[in-house]
Amino acid sequence: MLSLNHFLLLGAVLFSIGLYGALSRRNAVAILMCIELMFNAVNITLVAFARFLAPAATASQSLAPVSTVGQVFTIFVITVAAAEAAVGLAIVLAIYRTRRTISVEDVDLMKW
Repeated sequence: MLSLNHFLLLGAVLFSIGLYGALSRRNAVAILMCIELMFNAVNITLVAFARFLAPAATASQSLAPVSTVGQVFTIFVITVAAAEAAVGLAIVLAIYRTRRTISVEDVDLMKW
């Protein structure tokens, strides 16, 4: 049986991998992918908290409403992540067209 600790450990490991990747990569697309990995780690923890900490419906309360707060927040995070990916890739494409590189070290837009 999987417990809340298993899901929290999975979320922490995924978030740590994403954070390390975002801080250590030089490629802008790889950094965006690592940020998406961190968003997915947060989604796992949100759904796990909603599943394990919400009051469970018993057999006598089969029509009791189930808490969907974690799932709703996850939908919002997925929406924000999709918008972030679209805007981020558009910025990367615009920079690539002008600079011919997507390395974050070579992009210094404040200096012309």
